[in-house]
Amino acid sequence: GAVVVIGVFDGVHRGHCYLIKEALYAARNLNKKLVCITFYPHPKGEPCLISLKHRLNLIARLGVDICVVIRFNKSFARIPAKDFISGTMVKMFSPRLIFVGENFRFGHKASGTVRLLKHFEKDFGYKVKAVKELASAGEKIGSRALRALITSGRIKEAQKLLGRPVAVLGTVIKGQRRGRLVGYPTANINPHHEVLPKEGVYAVRILYRKRRYNGLCNIGRRPTFSHALDSKTIEAHLFNFRKNIYGRDLEIQFAGRIRDEKKFPSLSSLSAQIHKDTFKAASLLK
Repeated sequence: GAVVVIGVFDGVHRGHCYLIKEALYAARNLNKKLVCITFYPHPKGEPCLISLKHRLNLIARLGVDICVVIRFNKSFARIPAKDFISGTMVKMFSPRLIFVGENFRFGHKASGTVRLLKHFEKDFGYKVKAVKELASAGEKIGSRALRALITSGRIKEAQKLLGRPVAVLGTVIKGQRRGRLVGYPTANINPHHEVLPKEGVYAVRILYRKRRYNGLCNIGRRPTFSHALDSKTIEAHLFNFRKNIYGRDLEIQFAGRIRDEKKFPSLSSLSAQIHKDTFKAASLLK
C-alpha cells in the first residue's frame, strides 16, 4: 500500500507544500511510494492560478514519486463519495495512509468529508491524516487571495503566501522582433492560461534547463508600437543570453515590480528607459 496525498493543489502554495511534505515524510519513514492525486480542471470551475504542466513540475520538485491527474468532468462529479473511496482510491492505489487538508471535500455535490474518509478506515484498511490548513498573519492561505495579489501586482505579498517566487511557465513563441529595434531582444512567451501579474515591467529570474538567468519582463499591450494590442503579451529580456530558444519552456520568476507600462514618444526614449530598467532590475536581483 502506498501513501496517498489528495488535493487540487492549484498554485502549489505554502499550505499545499506543507501537506505534501508531511505525506512525503511519512512515505519515506514507511519506505513506501508517495502518490499525489490532483484534479483538472478546477472542481469549483475557477480559473487555475497556474497551468497543469506548471503544477505538475512544482509537485515533482517536492519529491513526489507518482502524480495522478483525475479529469474533473460531469461524469466524475456525479460519483458518490463512498464510490470515490472504494472505486478510485482503494481499487487503484490500495493506500495505507491518506493525507488530506482538514477541509477536503470530495464526491457528488462535495458530500464527502474527512469524517467520512475516517468512517471507512477499518473497512478498507487505511489510516487518514487530516492536516491543518496553514495561515499567514492570521489569514488562510488560499488560491483566491493569491489570485487577487498577483493580478494587482503585489508580488512580494503573494510570494510570502506561495513560499516561492510568483512564476509563470510558458513556451517561447515567434514575436514581431520589436525588441531588437531598441537594442533589447526579447523572448515572447505563451503563458498557457496562467494568472498573470498586473501589466508593467518586472525584474525576473528565468529558469531555463535548470539554470537561472537574470532579466527584465514586460507584461502588457506594447502601447509604443502603433496600436496597442487587445490581449496581454509577455516579453522577457534575458541578460547576457544569446541562445535560440524558440519552442522551449521558460519559467519566469518575478522578483519585483519596477514600473507601469507606458507609451513612449519614440523608440530612442523607450530604449533609454529600458536601459534604466535594466540597472534597476540588476540591483533588485542582487
